[in-house]
Amino acid sequence: MEAIGRNGDQDPPVKVSDPEQEESAADGDGRPNGPPADAPKDSFSYGDKKARRKPLSFLRELPGLIIIAFLLALLIKSFLVQAFFIPSQSMEPTLEVGDRVLVNKVVLRFREPHRGEVIVFENPQAVEPDRNPLSAFWNWLTEGLGFASNPEKDFIKRVIGLPGETIEVNRGKVLIDGKPIDEPYLNAQEDLSDFGPFKVPDDQFFMMGDNRANSQDSRSTLGPIPKDKIVGKAFIVLWPPSRFEWEPSD
Repeated sequence: MEAIGRNGDQDPPVKVSDPEQEESAADGDGRPNGPPADAPKDSFSYGDKKARRKPLSFLRELPGLIIIAFLLALLIKSFLVQAFFIPSQSMEPTLEVGDRVLVNKVVLRFREPHRGEVIVFENPQAVEPDRNPLSAFWNWLTEGLGFASNPEKDFIKRVIGLPGETIEVNRGKVLIDGKPIDEPYLNAQEDLSDFGPFKVPDDQFFMMGDNRANSQDSRSTLGPIPKDKIVGKAFIVLWPPSRFEWEPSD
């Protein structure tokens, strides 16, 4: 006969444990075969699987991360900032061979270059060599990161003559519209060269290196530089760390 509770409900049947079943649920040492009864379901197997999936998940995502990184580098190099390698002595002592500079490609889109600023520009007479896609990509990557530079393609000089001005060099001294200008950044090597007078055409700029005796610039085959050939303004010497400097133009 089943027991009746005080409220008239039947008590649940009492389950009698079977010692043999309890033994089968334990291993040879008397310990349970599975996780503890109060452990979350699948807590052990889920953690192991998750740990195994992490490296595989990262490897699957790696190509996408690389593509995103290159796209960001392309955008930055094309529109914002680009690194350049200094290959010659033409800007000493301001910039030395092996320096890496960062060039702001935005600022000169909104204003004209100022006299005295250090500017990177493309050679107006340069002819781009034919390259296969792999070679062109490698050239873009190394030049954009500042690890290489084509000394016949990109130049870095100082703005000396502005559009419409008449420039003349008399025994190394620069005259603008007949008046000498102060140039504290010049190399200590004496320059006794002469040039001009020459009137700078509209929308063009007259560039000169700080190492006047050893600089290929607007006095020679480069000539005045059209504004659309200007890449940007050098605003920081990034490498080597011992030569770190803001605004090398000043």
